[in-house]
Amino acid sequence: MAILSYEHKFRVAYKDTDQMGVMHHSNYVVLYEKARTEWLRHMGITYAEIEQRGIMSPILEVHSKYIYPAFYDELLTVRVLLEEMPTARFTIHTEVYNPAGKLINKGYVVLGFISKESRRPCRIPTWFQEALEEYIAQNRLTEDNDKE
Repeated sequence: MAILSYEHKFRVAYKDTDQMGVMHHSNYVVLYEKARTEWLRHMGITYAEIEQRGIMSPILEVHSKYIYPAFYDELLTVRVLLEEMPTARFTIHTEVYNPAGKLINKGYVVLGFISKESRRPCRIPTWFQEALEEYIAQNRLTEDNDKE
């Protein structure tokens, strides 16, 4: 069960399709990154800020399962899910839905935290963990208010 969920919309561009008008498989990983970046921005953090604070987040692993194709000009919903709080690794799950709401792709990305200076692994920075916990708490309050 996700402790956090964030959605962002992306339209399939012509340049991202093959001769059949189907979005090329490599673009799903790009969607994962775009949605992850927008989620962080929505949280009030950018990759530039993370790096300015001395932390880098290299990708350690990517998994993607293709279920159904996306087509040119479709407006896709990309959902980012956080299922557990990060420690030294940060696993972000992603689901991609077509305009009909059908799940067409799912996957996850595992990121690490490393010191920009030493290039050595480190744990999640305290400031990042606190920002994440605050964001989760605020979104739970919003969800609870929406249910009433």
